[in-house]
Formats: sequence, C-alpha cells, structure tokens
Amino acid sequence: MEWATLLSTKRSRGSRNLTYKSSDLRSEFEKDYHRIIGSASFRRLQDKTQVFPLDQSDFIRTRLTHSLEVSSFGKSLGQNIGEHILTHRPDAGFTPQMKEDICHILQCAGLIPDIGNPPFGHFGEAAIRDWFVRNLKHLEFEGQPVEQILSEQMREDFYHFEGNAQALRLVTKLHYLVDEYGMNLTYALLNTSIKYGVASIGIDKSTGNIKDKKMGYYYADRETFEAVSTATGAGDNRHPLTFILEAADDLAYKTADIEDAFIKGYLYY
Repeated sequence: MEWATLLSTKRSRGSRNLTYKSSDLRSEFEKDYHRIIGSASFRRLQDKTQVFPLDQSDFIRTRLTHSLEVSSFGKSLGQNIGEHILTHRPDAGFTPQMKEDICHILQCAGLIPDIGNPPFGHFGEAAIRDWFVRNLKHLEFEGQPVEQILSEQMREDFYHFEGNAQALRLVTKLHYLVDEYGMNLTYALLNTSIKYGVASIGIDKSTGNIKDKKMGYYYADRETFEAVSTATGAGDNRHPLTFILEAADDLAYKTADIEDAFIKGYLYY
C-alpha cells in the first residue's frame, strides 16, 4: 500500500469539465465534509439511538452527537499520527499535504459509519436480522418462494443485516442528491468507512482478523466495493485509516457511555 493511492480523490462520477477557473479553494476531502453535514441523511442521525432510546433529556447522546465526537477524535488522532510520520520519517514519501488529507478524511469518516444504522442502535439491527430469519422463507414473489429466487449471498445479506454495509449503500446510492451516485464521495473516504472487507458469505470470526467479523457490503454494492478498494490499493484489507477511525469510535463511546449512564443514574460516583 502507498499513501499516494490510499488517499485517492477519485469519485464514482468525476468532476464536470469547467471552462472557467474554479474559485473553490477546498480540497476534495473538504468538499466531502460539506456534502455530508449538509445532507438530510446525516441530520436523521439525531433521531437514532446511541444507547438510550427515546430519552427526554437533551443531555443524552444520539447517533448524531456521537458521530460528531468521533469526527473530532478522528481528526485529532490524524494530526498527531501525521505529525509523527513527518517528524520521525518512517515513510520518506509522506508529505505535509498528506497529513492534511488524512485529517480531513478522518473528520469526514467519523460522521458516516452510523448513517446506515436503524433506530434503536444494535437492537434495531438484531430485530431486522431476526425478522428475515423468521419470515423470508414464507415470502413469495409471483407464486415462487423468494428464498429460491435469491442467490446465496442475497439471502445472507438479509440474515446478516449490518449498519456499516447499509451506510455504504446509503452514501453511494440511496442518498439521491442530483443523480444515482448518492453523495459521490471520494474513494479514500469510502474505503476508510468500510470497516469490514468481506461479503455476507465471507464472514468468518474464526480467522481472528477483525475485517472478517461482519459484512462490509451488499451483493448489490459489490462493484462499488471493488472499484473503491482497487483505486486505493487496499484490496480486501482494511484501509489503514479505518483502524484510526475505530480507535476514535472507541474513545468516544467508552467515555460518553459512562457519562450518560451516570446522568441516567445507572452508575454512581
């Protein structure tokens, strides 16, 4: 892997050819940030549970406030790690601009991993999986059992519904802004946000590799995943920035959950 390709600015739909000089001074990753925070999909996080559902207190975190905290932690970690690389020079090809790009990518990546999560947090994911396990075998389409129409991976997608896979689908397709490319985010950002690099039929918790723990993309989005992971050079491996994103997520929820639980009276000083 090389930083020059890992920080790919490529998008599914390239920039339109402009006959005049653009006055937009933002980097491609800064543009991603504004696309995300200005979207209805991001605002909907305010109605999604982090831990405590349907809470009347305005203190308790939602997925929206949690994502903002992850974004902040991610950018700070990126600044420190990037500066360490520049100072100690373990990679002679690493530049100050790459440090800036990493910070902006992590700032954006912190905002979108939970964007595909259903209401009620992981309980919502479990409810969706359970419904399909119990009911898919009873569904029919034009008199034919749906289970027989679907391929193995299609069926397993329903049985292993995952908010992270849904996030990829949402930002690349379901969020309709101007066309079928969703938010049309950079490939470096999309790859950083893909926590698990396997399909539903590739889940294998016995490998000990965290990327195999859950499904990372649906059958319908396999071409998107392949295009993104090929462009960045990460392949089936995790993007290096994904590990930093996970660290930021852990820092955010481990401290916040204690604080929220204390305010709710579940923990005492």
